[in-house]
Amino acid sequence: MVQSWIKPVLWLACLLSLQAVHAHETHPEHSASALTVSVTADHGGRVWLAQVKQGQVWVSVSDDAGKHFSTEVAVSPVPMTIAADAEARPNIAAGANGAVYVTWTEALKKNHAGNIWFARSLDGGKKFEAPYIVHQHREEITHRNDALQVAADGTITVVWLDKRDMLAAKAAGKSYDGAAIYYAVSRDQGKSFSLEQKLADHSCECCRIAMTSKPDGTIAVLWRHVFEGNERDHAMAEIGPVGKPVLVRASYGHWKIEGCPHHGAALAVGEGFGYHLAYFDGAGDTPGLRIARMDGQAWVTSPPRRFGDAKRNAGHPALLSVGDQVWLAWQEHDPHGADIVAMASSDGGRTWGAQVVILHSTSKLDYPQWLTLQGQATLAVNTADQGLQLLPFTN
Repeated sequence: MVQSWIKPVLWLACLLSLQAVHAHETHPEHSASALTVSVTADHGGRVWLAQVKQGQVWVSVSDDAGKHFSTEVAVSPVPMTIAADAEARPNIAAGANGAVYVTWTEALKKNHAGNIWFARSLDGGKKFEAPYIVHQHREEITHRNDALQVAADGTITVVWLDKRDMLAAKAAGKSYDGAAIYYAVSRDQGKSFSLEQKLADHSCECCRIAMTSKPDGTIAVLWRHVFEGNERDHAMAEIGPVGKPVLVRASYGHWKIEGCPHHGAALAVGEGFGYHLAYFDGAGDTPGLRIARMDGQAWVTSPPRRFGDAKRNAGHPALLSVGDQVWLAWQEHDPHGADIVAMASSDGGRTWGAQVVILHSTSKLDYPQWLTLQGQATLAVNTADQGLQLLPFTN
């Protein structure tokens, strides 16, 4: 149940495109949705698309900026129940020399349980090798909401939500808020992964995990965290080739809520200072989206700036950063339809241009995703009525 002090307007903002906030242990199971896809662009400008159909992950590629896609190739040879419901979706990333990597969450029969699968293609997506489960922990528990990142040096990192520590604490009669975040790393193009390591305890159980990487191969991870007093703000950590990741607090909204908001954040590398963060904060009288800058050395966050129309359920942001150019997009909707809205900054996120409606639809829209195609920031949005749309940002 949500705390009694939360006003009705907060309920409206919390919903966004999803249902009312549910308690963590009672939210409905994931169901596969054809609308929920992942896209990426490789160094040659080709666009890769991963989606779930009839219990399998399928990959296709476009050589003409999304106008046409190749025949789909099955990544998972055996149908299974796959989590694909906006916050949880299959992930795709392109590596060097035609390598393509895909991860997804298999939803098991036991409530909230899952496994994280990985598959690779080393021949430009013509065929995929036999997939395998990334983690060595195989108990039928929560391993869910995976995220995938390929660094510039080719290192592959997979992170996910994991409840092994929560269950161990419960068995020992101890309290444990939320879930944990675990990660595994591959340095041989996905042939194998290292034994998984714990990144942090007490993550929120349902929000997607945001990831990005620096040119030196450092992986940054941003997630909604359960801080002391059940404050569900954001935390982040860097995963490097040496040293242990250190958790830092990234937002200070002090949102206390006994439930899962189903609102993952967005993360991008800043030019010479650290990171751009975009997230939903439900605290106080003005809940809504926030954008901030995180110093990568002092680990201090700038005062967050509000954006989007909370009255139209603004949520689910996406970020792209190239040098001092930064692009931000999000979804808004009301009973009359759904919009994808975007704005840009040319000074590293210090100031922002006007908000522009990139796409309006009376049908359902997936969350926006950014690509860089032919040097231009491009929004990828899957639509229920027109399929995948690739929309250059020209403002």
